[in-house]
Amino acid sequence: MFVLVTYDVNTESPEGRRRLRTVARICMNYGTRVQNSVFECVVDSVQLMEMKTKIGEVIDPAIDSVRYYNLGKHGRDHVEHVGAKPGLNVEGVLIL
Repeated sequence: MFVLVTYDVNTESPEGRRRLRTVARICMNYGTRVQNSVFECVVDSVQLMEMKTKIGEVIDPAIDSVRYYNLGKHGRDHVEHVGAKPGLNVEGVLIL
């Protein structure tokens, strides 16, 4: 399934900046960064639950927030991109 993950982590303290970096690292393990705090992820239900659990263990729900938009199996087909940083096919072959 195609899931868009967005987050807003309070960075007014050193602990908040650490949480922000940790959440970003977790998201990088499951998807591709498309904006500063936005990731496109192609995951199955188990991977999504793992990611949610890991992020939930890191954030402070009193001051941070995370949103998961489950766009379904064909969600990528409905993404329209305008501007810099052309979209990356997260389901395609990645050659480094």
